[in-house]
Amino acid sequence: MIDLPLATPRLRDGYEYWNAKRGPRAMPARADLDPAEIKPLLPHVVLMDVLRDPQIDPLDFRYRLIGTAIDAHSSGRFTGLRMSEIAHQRPPSRLWSNFEWVVAARQPKMNRVPYAGPHRDFLSVVDIVMPLSRDGEAVDMLFCVVDYVARQTR
Repeated sequence: MIDLPLATPRLRDGYEYWNAKRGPRAMPARADLDPAEIKPLLPHVVLMDVLRDPQIDPLDFRYRLIGTAIDAHSSGRFTGLRMSEIAHQRPPSRLWSNFEWVVAARQPKMNRVPYAGPHRDFLSVVDIVMPLSRDGEAVDMLFCVVDYVARQTR
């Protein structure tokens, strides 16, 4: 379960939105999300396709949408790429493991990983990864809200 007192306000807002959209269901569908309702969050949102067909490919994730703030703080342009195509994100990376856990558990997960981008001001990245499902059973997308933890300056 999510420990909201440890979440940043941005992550808390993302989780509360996801939770409201799911209603009595285990998880909402992508169609339930309305970008107009979360305008302040959009620069910090990532939508990931969950790709799985055991007969063709093992589990993978594809970046469908990356918010402008995340894009500006990333070490590359990832929209349209599969995580398996990105050396520091493919298994057994911590990011991959976090996404895999959300797909299996069908529950949100808050994460904190070391920042590996071009800016020296950041110490780590915190995110909340939340499952989306068209049929209410299989996770077919991930809705992520990302925030950055700055280095302490003296």
